[in-house]
Amino acid sequence: MLIKQSSDLTSSEITDKSHYLNRRKFLRTVAMATGASAAGLATSGTIVAANGAAHGRKLANVVKSAFSVKDEKINSWDDITSYNNFYEFGVDKNDALKNSGRFITSPWKVSIEGECEKAGVMDLEDVLKGETLEERVYRHRCVEGWSLIIPWIGFPLASLIKKIQPTSRAKFVEFTSVADPKTMPGVRNAILNWPYREGLRMDEAMHPLTLLVVGLYGEVLPAPDGAPLRLAVPWKYGFKHAKSIVRIRFVEKQPINSWQQYAANEYGFYANVNPTVDHPRWSQTTERRIGEFFRRKTLMFNGYADQVQSLYAGMDLRRNY
Repeated sequence: MLIKQSSDLTSSEITDKSHYLNRRKFLRTVAMATGASAAGLATSGTIVAANGAAHGRKLANVVKSAFSVKDEKINSWDDITSYNNFYEFGVDKNDALKNSGRFITSPWKVSIEGECEKAGVMDLEDVLKGETLEERVYRHRCVEGWSLIIPWIGFPLASLIKKIQPTSRAKFVEFTSVADPKTMPGVRNAILNWPYREGLRMDEAMHPLTLLVVGLYGEVLPAPDGAPLRLAVPWKYGFKHAKSIVRIRFVEKQPINSWQQYAANEYGFYANVNPTVDHPRWSQTTERRIGEFFRRKTLMFNGYADQVQSLYAGMDLRRNY
Protein backbone atom coordinates (compact mmCIF):
# COMPACT_ATOMS: atom_id res chain seq x y z
CA MET A 1 0.00 0.00 0.00
CA LEU A 2 1.31 3.44 -0.92
CA ILE A 3 1.41 5.87 2.01
CA LYS A 4 1.70 9.50 0.98
CA GLN A 5 3.99 11.85 2.84
CA SER A 6 2.73 15.25 3.99
CA SER A 7 4.43 17.00 1.09
CA ASP A 8 2.31 14.95 -1.33
CA LEU A 9 -0.95 15.25 0.60
CA THR A 10 -3.38 18.01 -0.35
CA SER A 11 -6.04 19.39 1.97
CA SER A 12 -8.74 18.08 -0.33
CA GLU A 13 -7.48 14.56 0.28
CA ILE A 14 -7.68 15.14 4.00
CA THR A 15 -11.11 16.70 4.28
CA ASP A 16 -13.21 15.44 1.46
CA LYS A 17 -12.50 11.75 1.05
CA SER A 18 -15.64 10.55 2.83
CA HIS A 19 -17.89 12.58 0.53
CA TYR A 20 -16.02 11.36 -2.52
CA LEU A 21 -16.50 7.76 -1.47
CA ASN A 22 -20.14 8.34 -0.57
CA ARG A 23 -20.86 9.91 -3.97
CA ARG A 24 -19.17 6.97 -5.71
CA LYS A 25 -21.29 4.55 -3.70
CA PHE A 26 -24.46 6.45 -4.48
CA LEU A 27 -23.76 6.68 -8.22
CA ARG A 28 -22.82 3.01 -8.34
CA THR A 29 -26.11 2.11 -6.66
CA VAL A 30 -28.10 4.28 -9.05
CA ALA A 31 -26.41 2.65 -12.03
CA MET A 32 -27.28 -0.81 -10.73
CA ALA A 33 -30.82 0.02 -9.70
CA THR A 34 -32.54 1.33 -12.82
CA GLY A 35 -36.22 1.38 -12.09
CA ALA A 36 -35.69 1.24 -8.32
CA SER A 37 -38.11 3.13 -6.14
CA ALA A 38 -37.39 6.60 -4.82
CA ALA A 39 -37.35 5.17 -1.33
CA GLY A 40 -34.68 2.67 -2.34
CA LEU A 41 -32.51 5.39 -3.83
CA ALA A 42 -32.89 7.50 -0.72
CA THR A 43 -31.63 4.65 1.40
CA SER A 44 -28.61 4.08 -0.84
CA GLY A 45 -27.61 7.73 -0.73
CA THR A 46 -27.81 8.11 3.03
CA ILE A 47 -24.58 8.46 5.00
CA VAL A 48 -24.90 5.45 7.29
CA ALA A 49 -22.38 4.89 10.06
CA ALA A 50 -20.89 1.51 10.97
CA ASN A 51 -21.13 -0.24 14.31
CA GLY A 52 -19.88 2.09 17.00
CA ALA A 53 -17.46 2.00 19.90
CA ALA A 54 -17.77 -0.36 22.85
CA HIS A 55 -19.87 1.02 25.68
CA GLY A 56 -18.17 2.26 28.84
CA ARG A 57 -18.86 3.12 32.45
CA LYS A 58 -22.10 4.87 33.28
CA LEU A 59 -21.79 8.37 34.74
CA ALA A 60 -23.68 9.03 37.97
CA ASN A 61 -25.83 12.03 38.92
CA VAL A 62 -26.15 13.51 35.44
CA VAL A 63 -28.85 16.19 35.17
CA LYS A 64 -30.77 17.24 32.08
CA SER A 65 -29.88 20.69 30.75
CA ALA A 66 -32.17 23.47 29.58
CA PHE A 67 -29.51 24.30 26.97
CA SER A 68 -30.44 21.21 24.94
CA VAL A 69 -31.98 21.64 21.50
CA LYS A 70 -35.61 20.62 21.29
CA ASP A 71 -37.57 18.46 18.86
CA GLU A 72 -34.58 17.14 16.93
CA LYS A 73 -33.83 13.45 16.53
CA ILE A 74 -30.65 12.49 18.37
CA ASN A 75 -28.12 10.49 16.41
CA SER A 76 -27.36 7.00 17.65
CA TRP A 77 -24.32 5.89 19.63
CA ASP A 78 -23.11 4.07 16.51
CA ASP A 79 -23.47 7.20 14.36
CA ILE A 80 -21.59 9.41 16.79
CA THR A 81 -18.75 7.04 17.67
CA SER A 82 -17.99 5.66 14.20
CA TYR A 83 -18.04 8.79 12.00
CA ASN A 84 -15.45 11.32 13.14
CA ASN A 85 -12.67 13.64 12.14
CA PHE A 86 -9.86 12.75 14.54
CA TYR A 87 -6.72 12.98 12.44
CA GLU A 88 -4.43 11.78 15.21
CA PHE A 89 -5.89 8.34 14.42
CA GLY A 90 -6.10 8.74 10.63
CA VAL A 91 -7.76 10.74 7.87
CA ASP A 92 -10.78 8.52 7.19
CA LYS A 93 -14.01 9.05 9.11
CA ASN A 94 -13.88 5.60 10.75
CA ASP A 95 -10.15 5.64 11.56
CA ALA A 96 -10.73 6.94 15.08
CA LEU A 97 -12.91 3.93 15.81
CA LYS A 98 -10.58 1.46 14.09
CA ASN A 99 -7.29 2.79 15.43
CA SER A 100 -8.00 3.97 18.99
CA GLY A 101 -7.99 0.58 20.72
CA ARG A 102 -4.57 1.13 22.32
CA PHE A 103 -5.27 4.72 23.38
CA ILE A 104 -5.02 5.15 27.17
CA THR A 105 -7.33 7.68 28.83
CA SER A 106 -6.69 6.95 32.52
CA PRO A 107 -4.84 8.33 34.37
CA TRP A 108 -5.14 11.71 32.64
CA LYS A 109 -3.54 15.02 33.50
CA VAL A 110 -4.23 18.54 32.23
CA SER A 111 -1.58 21.25 32.45
CA ILE A 112 -2.93 24.72 33.31
CA GLU A 113 -0.55 27.42 32.10
CA GLY A 114 -0.12 31.08 31.25
CA GLU A 115 -1.88 34.16 32.55
CA CYS A 116 -3.71 32.72 35.55
CA GLU A 117 -3.39 32.61 39.32
CA LYS A 118 -3.66 28.84 39.72
CA ALA A 119 -1.31 27.35 37.15
CA GLY A 120 -0.26 23.75 37.60
CA VAL A 121 -1.02 20.18 36.60
CA MET A 122 -4.45 18.81 37.41
CA ASP A 123 -5.62 15.21 37.43
CA LEU A 124 -8.86 14.73 35.56
CA GLU A 125 -10.51 13.95 38.90
CA ASP A 126 -9.50 17.42 40.11
CA VAL A 127 -10.88 19.02 36.95
CA LEU A 128 -14.23 17.35 37.65
CA LYS A 129 -14.24 17.94 41.41
CA GLY A 130 -17.34 19.84 42.49
CA GLU A 131 -18.80 20.03 38.99
CA THR A 132 -22.39 19.14 38.16
CA LEU A 133 -22.47 17.02 35.04
CA GLU A 134 -25.21 17.92 32.56
CA GLU A 135 -26.57 16.15 29.53
CA ARG A 136 -26.76 18.73 26.73
CA VAL A 137 -28.13 17.76 23.36
CA TYR A 138 -26.15 19.90 20.91
CA ARG A 139 -26.04 20.32 17.16
CA HIS A 140 -22.65 19.44 15.70
CA ARG A 141 -21.80 20.85 12.26
CA CYS A 142 -18.70 19.86 10.32
CA VAL A 143 -17.18 22.25 7.80
CA GLU A 144 -17.33 19.44 5.25
CA GLY A 145 -21.12 19.52 5.11
CA TRP A 146 -22.26 16.79 7.50
CA SER A 147 -23.91 17.18 10.88
CA LEU A 148 -25.07 15.29 13.98
CA ILE A 149 -27.27 15.79 17.03
CA ILE A 150 -25.25 14.65 20.05
CA PRO A 151 -26.20 14.16 23.74
CA TRP A 152 -22.94 15.29 25.34
CA ILE A 153 -22.25 14.99 29.07
CA GLY A 154 -20.13 17.77 30.55
CA PHE A 155 -19.92 21.03 32.45
CA PRO A 156 -19.41 24.67 31.44
CA LEU A 157 -15.82 25.61 30.65
CA ALA A 158 -16.56 28.86 32.48
CA SER A 159 -16.76 26.95 35.75
CA LEU A 160 -13.19 25.67 35.41
CA ILE A 161 -11.94 29.06 34.25
CA LYS A 162 -13.34 30.73 37.36
CA LYS A 163 -11.45 28.25 39.56
CA ILE A 164 -8.20 28.89 37.68
CA GLN A 165 -8.60 32.68 38.02
CA PRO A 166 -7.17 34.19 34.82
CA THR A 167 -5.41 37.52 35.13
CA SER A 168 -6.53 40.68 33.35
CA ARG A 169 -3.96 39.94 30.64
CA ALA A 170 -5.71 36.72 29.62
CA LYS A 171 -7.64 37.56 26.44
CA PHE A 172 -7.66 34.10 24.84
CA VAL A 173 -7.64 30.44 25.89
CA GLU A 174 -5.49 27.96 23.96
CA PHE A 175 -6.16 24.22 24.05
CA THR A 176 -3.64 21.53 23.15
CA SER A 177 -4.53 17.91 22.38
CA VAL A 178 -2.40 14.89 23.14
CA ALA A 179 -0.18 13.59 20.33
CA ASP A 180 1.16 10.12 21.11
CA PRO A 181 2.67 8.33 18.07
CA LYS A 182 2.69 5.03 19.99
CA THR A 183 -1.10 4.90 20.28
CA MET A 184 -2.22 7.44 17.66
CA PRO A 185 -1.01 6.30 14.23
CA GLY A 186 -2.08 9.49 12.46
CA VAL A 187 0.53 11.46 14.39
CA ARG A 188 3.24 9.52 12.55
CA ASN A 189 2.31 11.44 9.39
CA ALA A 190 3.03 15.16 9.26
CA ILE A 191 -0.47 16.06 8.07
CA LEU A 192 -0.57 18.83 10.66
CA ASN A 193 2.05 20.37 12.89
CA TRP A 194 1.34 18.18 15.92
CA PRO A 195 0.15 18.52 18.61
CA TYR A 196 -3.28 19.84 17.63
CA ARG A 197 -3.99 23.33 18.96
CA GLU A 198 -7.17 25.39 19.17
CA GLY A 199 -8.19 28.67 20.72
CA LEU A 200 -11.16 30.72 21.87
CA ARG A 201 -11.57 34.34 22.75
CA MET A 202 -12.13 34.70 26.49
CA ASP A 203 -15.77 35.74 26.14
CA GLU A 204 -16.40 32.74 23.87
CA ALA A 205 -14.77 30.45 26.42
CA MET A 206 -16.88 31.94 29.21
CA HIS A 207 -20.15 31.66 27.29
CA PRO A 208 -22.55 29.25 29.04
CA LEU A 209 -22.91 27.13 25.88
CA THR A 210 -19.19 26.28 25.80
CA LEU A 211 -18.87 22.84 27.30
CA LEU A 212 -16.03 20.65 28.57
CA VAL A 213 -17.22 17.18 27.62
CA VAL A 214 -16.47 13.99 29.58
CA GLY A 215 -19.31 11.73 28.42
CA LEU A 216 -21.80 10.71 25.78
CA TYR A 217 -25.21 9.06 26.09
CA GLY A 218 -24.78 8.90 29.88
CA GLU A 219 -21.46 7.03 29.67
CA VAL A 220 -17.80 8.03 29.86
CA LEU A 221 -16.61 9.56 26.62
CA PRO A 222 -15.27 6.92 24.18
CA ALA A 223 -11.85 7.35 22.59
CA PRO A 224 -13.11 8.04 19.02
CA ASP A 225 -14.93 11.13 20.29
CA GLY A 226 -12.05 12.75 22.16
CA ALA A 227 -11.80 10.93 25.50
CA PRO A 228 -11.42 11.72 28.22
CA LEU A 229 -11.84 15.51 27.91
CA ARG A 230 -12.88 17.58 24.89
CA LEU A 231 -14.53 20.84 23.93
CA ALA A 232 -18.00 21.35 22.50
CA VAL A 233 -18.67 24.84 21.14
CA PRO A 234 -21.96 24.28 19.32
CA TRP A 235 -22.13 27.46 17.23
CA LYS A 236 -18.73 26.75 15.65
CA TYR A 237 -17.60 24.19 13.09
CA GLY A 238 -16.36 20.91 14.52
CA PHE A 239 -12.64 21.55 13.98
CA LYS A 240 -12.90 24.07 16.81
CA HIS A 241 -13.82 21.31 19.27
CA ALA A 242 -10.40 20.22 20.57
CA LYS A 243 -10.26 16.55 21.61
CA SER A 244 -8.24 14.70 24.27
CA ILE A 245 -7.09 17.96 25.88
CA VAL A 246 -3.83 17.89 27.84
CA ARG A 247 -3.09 21.61 28.13
CA ILE A 248 -5.15 24.76 28.73
CA ARG A 249 -3.16 27.98 28.42
CA PHE A 250 -4.31 31.56 29.03
CA VAL A 251 -2.65 34.04 26.68
CA GLU A 252 -2.77 37.72 25.79
CA LYS A 253 -2.42 37.33 22.01
CA GLN A 254 -4.70 35.40 19.68
CA PRO A 255 -3.28 31.89 19.24
CA ILE A 256 -2.96 30.24 15.83
CA ASN A 257 -5.00 27.06 15.61
CA SER A 258 -3.72 24.01 13.75
CA TRP A 259 -6.00 24.21 10.71
CA GLN A 260 -5.45 27.95 10.44
CA GLN A 261 -1.71 27.25 10.39
CA TYR A 262 -2.22 24.54 7.77
CA ALA A 263 -4.45 26.55 5.38
CA ALA A 264 -5.29 30.07 6.55
CA ASN A 265 -7.30 30.77 3.39
CA GLU A 266 -9.69 27.94 4.28
CA TYR A 267 -9.80 27.84 8.08
CA GLY A 268 -9.91 31.00 10.16
CA PHE A 269 -9.65 31.57 13.88
CA TYR A 270 -13.34 32.04 14.63
CA ALA A 271 -14.89 29.10 12.73
CA ASN A 272 -18.42 30.34 13.37
CA VAL A 273 -21.03 28.51 11.32
CA ASN A 274 -21.90 31.09 8.67
CA PRO A 275 -23.73 29.63 5.64
CA THR A 276 -23.16 32.82 3.66
CA VAL A 277 -19.39 32.20 3.59
CA ASP A 278 -18.40 29.33 1.31
CA HIS A 279 -15.39 27.18 1.92
CA PRO A 280 -13.04 27.69 -1.07
CA ARG A 281 -13.87 24.19 -2.29
CA TRP A 282 -17.56 23.76 -1.43
CA SER A 283 -20.70 25.57 -0.37
CA GLN A 284 -21.71 25.81 3.29
CA THR A 285 -25.37 26.67 2.62
CA THR A 286 -26.66 23.14 3.22
CA GLU A 287 -25.70 20.11 5.29
CA ARG A 288 -26.53 16.43 5.48
CA ARG A 289 -27.42 14.94 8.83
CA ILE A 290 -25.78 11.56 9.35
CA GLY A 291 -28.46 8.93 8.78
CA GLU A 292 -30.54 11.11 6.43
CA PHE A 293 -30.65 11.38 2.65
CA PHE A 294 -31.92 14.89 1.92
CA ARG A 295 -29.81 17.92 2.65
CA ARG A 296 -31.09 20.64 4.96
CA LYS A 297 -30.46 24.37 5.16
CA THR A 298 -27.49 25.36 7.31
CA LEU A 299 -28.52 27.72 10.11
CA MET A 300 -26.55 30.83 11.05
CA PHE A 301 -24.37 30.08 14.08
CA ASN A 302 -25.64 26.50 13.71
CA GLY A 303 -29.02 27.59 15.06
CA TYR A 304 -27.60 29.31 18.17
CA ALA A 305 -27.77 32.87 16.81
CA ASP A 306 -30.10 34.15 19.53
CA GLN A 307 -27.61 33.10 22.20
CA VAL A 308 -24.27 34.08 20.65
CA GLN A 309 -24.60 36.69 17.89
CA SER A 310 -24.06 39.50 20.39
CA LEU A 311 -20.47 38.25 20.86
CA TYR A 312 -19.71 39.42 17.32
CA ALA A 313 -21.57 42.72 17.18
CA GLY A 314 -19.87 45.05 14.71
CA MET A 315 -17.57 42.38 13.32
CA ASP A 316 -17.33 41.52 9.62
CA LEU A 317 -18.28 37.83 9.76
CA ARG A 318 -17.05 37.24 6.20
CA ARG A 319 -13.59 38.56 7.01
CA ASN A 320 -13.49 37.03 10.48
CA TYR A 321 -14.37 33.51 9.43
